[in-house]
Amino acid sequence: MKFPQYFSLLIVSSLLFACSSESDSDTEKSGTPAVITPVPLDTYFPPTTRTDEWETVSMKTFGWDENQVDNLYTYLEDNDTDAFLILKDGRIVIEKYFGDFTKDDNHAWNSAGKNLTSMLTGIAQQEEYISITDATSNYLGEGWSSLTIDQESSITIENQLTMTTGLDYNVEDAFCTDPECLNYLNEISTTWFYHNAPYTLLDDVIANATNTDFNSYFSEKIKEPTGMQGLFIEVGYNNVFFSTARSMARFGILNLNKGVWNDTIILSDISYFNSMTNSSQDLNLSYGYLYWLNGKSSYRLPGSEVEFTGSLIPNAPADLYAGLGKNDQKLYMVPSLDLVVVRMGGASNEILLGPSSFDNELWELINEIIQ
Repeated sequence: MKFPQYFSLLIVSSLLFACSSESDSDTEKSGTPAVITPVPLDTYFPPTTRTDEWETVSMKTFGWDENQVDNLYTYLEDNDTDAFLILKDGRIVIEKYFGDFTKDDNHAWNSAGKNLTSMLTGIAQQEEYISITDATSNYLGEGWSSLTIDQESSITIENQLTMTTGLDYNVEDAFCTDPECLNYLNEISTTWFYHNAPYTLLDDVIANATNTDFNSYFSEKIKEPTGMQGLFIEVGYNNVFFSTARSMARFGILNLNKGVWNDTIILSDISYFNSMTNSSQDLNLSYGYLYWLNGKSSYRLPGSEVEFTGSLIPNAPADLYAGLGKNDQKLYMVPSLDLVVVRMGGASNEILLGPSSFDNELWELINEIIQ
């Protein structure tokens, strides 16, 4: 959903919009950028100075099939899309906005924003504020849940990152972070379930460990160094990130460069990065540290205890990893192709918390263009 429709907080909105000026108005509805030849081989990092500058490159440069683009746009429009981008080597190849949504509009990332929290957790660890093997109670204090002291102290930050806390996800409100909503169900690390409340509490862990506001720490460590804009805003129990589509694309570039932005090292802990973007446990092979992973032999989905056989998104490259949010907010990153794909909008079909059939259908159409 578009930020102005979601909140009437004019002060917050002005903070967001004041920071977002990221593309030329005469091309904001266009999906056909200017041509750069020959094929660029280096990675491009758009300026971090809030300018409109961002290099673009023609589909013809890569031999992509432009005849298939209209089919993609029709599908996106029919499925309530607001913004769509494809970047190759950091340069924009396709950029399209639908309806009255524009380059300056901020949109909720929903659970795709879990990627941001995951990387920020790695930064807090490399700066020695935390270790992910630490007990969550070290930073939230005793009594943050309804567990016994021994049960509570066994839950670690890594359990929060991997959805293996063992907390009861059958409560009335799985988003609730109040102690009375956080009850014992299973031993830690014995079950995987997409339980949002333990994830949300990571924000408090980081804020308390760094002795600063979560937004401030995120801004200093990730947002400003990459030229992103946006803000985490409390929505009920959730802490939801809002930004422009291009800011989401910037974070995708940072990921493909393994935590490095141009000459600035943002996440230096390559071991953490590798753990974040690979299977983090044996219970759901398609889940890292709050990242969804393609190309594994099995997967589990939010709201389900069932294990499914096969790859999460069969039509997508096997090395794809992603941030996937409610109502089909999508940030796909493909290292082998150096691609970043961004989709923001409303739910394409039923309202789901992460992966959906939209992923596979979308990648079928993308493949018609890039292959």
